[in-house]
Amino acid sequence: MATAERVVAPLPSGRRLTEWALMALLLLGLTLSFVRYSQNVRGQAELAALKTTLGSLRTALVVEHLRRQVAAHEGAALPSPGNPFTLLESPPANYVGVVNRAQSRSVANGAWLFAPDCPCVGYRPLDDQWLDSPVDDPLIWFAVTGSPGVLQLVAEEKYRWRNESLD
Repeated sequence: MATAERVVAPLPSGRRLTEWALMALLLLGLTLSFVRYSQNVRGQAELAALKTTLGSLRTALVVEHLRRQVAAHEGAALPSPGNPFTLLESPPANYVGVVNRAQSRSVANGAWLFAPDCPCVGYRPLDDQWLDSPVDDPLIWFAVTGSPGVLQLVAEEKYRWRNESLD
């Protein structure tokens, strides 16, 4: 018995080109989808980091207030903290220090700062595509208020990040 060999004829070049074009479109769609998804994740991560730092600063201000209350009860007087970042055990790695508000536009993206002339805490987003701000300022500002009582960080404007309120 003789074995019959199947001969596979090559596809016509037009059909092969169509297949490659469809494969390229599929890969392009997957790549664009991945890029969009990664941007969303980056925006969520930056929001989480922003809220974590604000929470740390607010907690440090409350702890400092309680420490002052105890010191006042014992008869000692403590100087009022100006910069809330000095109350942290270690400031965030992206804290650039004390910068006047007029010079704040020159800070790098993703940086925190304290402006003593307000006094306020500022943050410049890594990517401001997610930030909705009512003012034309590249930074998000939180005023340090509440003196002589508990100091608080209060957003200066109605900021929104990915349709979520920043306060």
